[in-house]
Amino acid sequence: MNRFKKISLRIRIFLSMILLVLLASILILVVTVYQYDEQTKDYNIQRFERKEAIATKTIELELANKTSYAVNTENLPKIFQNRIYEISSINKLNITFYNLEGRLLKTSFGNAFEKIDNTPLTALIVADLAQNSNHRIFKNKEIDGTSYQTSYSYIHDPKFKRIGILELQFTQDNSEIEHELKEFIYRLSLVYVLMFLLAISFAYFLSSYITRSIKTISDKMQQTRLNERNEKIILNKASSEIEVLVDAYNNMIDQLEESAARLAKSEREQAWREMAKQVAHEIKNPLTPMRLTVQSFERKFDPKDENAKEKLAEYSQTLIQQIDVMSAIASAFSDFAKMPTQKREKIEVIGVVKLALDIFNEDSIKYYPQEQELFANLDKTQLIRIVTNLVKNASQAIQKQENPLIEVKVFSDGNAVKITVSDNGKGISEDVKELIFEPKFTTKSSGMGLGLGIIKNIIEAYDGTISFTSKVGIGTVFTVILPKT
Repeated sequence: MNRFKKISLRIRIFLSMILLVLLASILILVVTVYQYDEQTKDYNIQRFERKEAIATKTIELELANKTSYAVNTENLPKIFQNRIYEISSINKLNITFYNLEGRLLKTSFGNAFEKIDNTPLTALIVADLAQNSNHRIFKNKEIDGTSYQTSYSYIHDPKFKRIGILELQFTQDNSEIEHELKEFIYRLSLVYVLMFLLAISFAYFLSSYITRSIKTISDKMQQTRLNERNEKIILNKASSEIEVLVDAYNNMIDQLEESAARLAKSEREQAWREMAKQVAHEIKNPLTPMRLTVQSFERKFDPKDENAKEKLAEYSQTLIQQIDVMSAIASAFSDFAKMPTQKREKIEVIGVVKLALDIFNEDSIKYYPQEQELFANLDKTQLIRIVTNLVKNASQAIQKQENPLIEVKVFSDGNAVKITVSDNGKGISEDVKELIFEPKFTTKSSGMGLGLGIIKNIIEAYDGTISFTSKVGIGTVFTVILPKT
């Protein structure tokens, strides 16, 4: 049953029509044979009844007008001594006379065309004949393809007194009829074979015609896309059921276009909301180190220190750097397509990374540059954003560790710059690793989860990559690879 369900509608229609024609042919053949057989039986019975009526009438006339013997049971053999053979020959019947007790009196068996059973009548036949309302018994039997019709009735004298029992038997050879039936079935089978072949062709073209419209609808449905303009179905010649289906599909397309328009509008609004959230998040990132810088300046600055001007210049440079970051974000917000802005200039990576780390005062942050100088064509502001965001996330991951440690390494890897930020924090569980760069995803109790998504976009805009490895309870290592040119 499951295999049948997997068959296409076209094949189902084709097989169903062929099966229907085949069953109809078989039923017609069976009914034809049955009807032919019944008609043959009825014809034989009617033929026998005609012969029986003629023979009976001839016997009655013989008893009434043509005999000089006294009409009684004992004289029946004498009355029909020779006449019985004439009547038998003319009507082609076997005629037998019995007395009222069923004892044989006279039979035409000597000139009979077929061999018959000449034993005395059984008491059952005699009793049935007496009890039958018509005083006539008809029996039909078939032996070795030969049909026998036999009737039993009373013989009356001119005064309607019963004087004996008359048995008339007609032998019907059905071999010729059966031969004709076989010839008829043969011819009928040839017609059915031709009709079956025509039915196969008709079923094939009809199933193709029926399913053509359905296939058109199916193809259109498979091509239907939410974010694309979909064509309506136009069928010039289709049944009413298919037209209803086509109208339903076209109405669905209209509704889908309306829904797509509403969805596009909603997505645009959502994009701007996300943009606003990203900008807010990015502005908060430089504000935090600026606040720390100001607090550190307030605690440690001594006007009497002989290096006061140099320290003041260093603090000012840090604040200016973060202000530049905020300015770049503000400028990018004016044009959504420019966020993040791809700006390339030759910078010294080792120094820029150190400058990004200077805003963090934690002793747990260690910087290990592998080279004295490393140059690359990148955006200084964006590189600072990348390092700042990764270190900030690492700092939040080690907050509850006894011996917190963050290691930042920078080195050259062929024609690329590789930056790694590792921590010994709580790590990232397996079930959220695939979501770590998704916008709005975060494992923290505060924040919007936009930082890693943004720096990933920045890195990929420069044809770079960012990846990470992490073990729960051991720590996490983020690796950034950026091309030098």
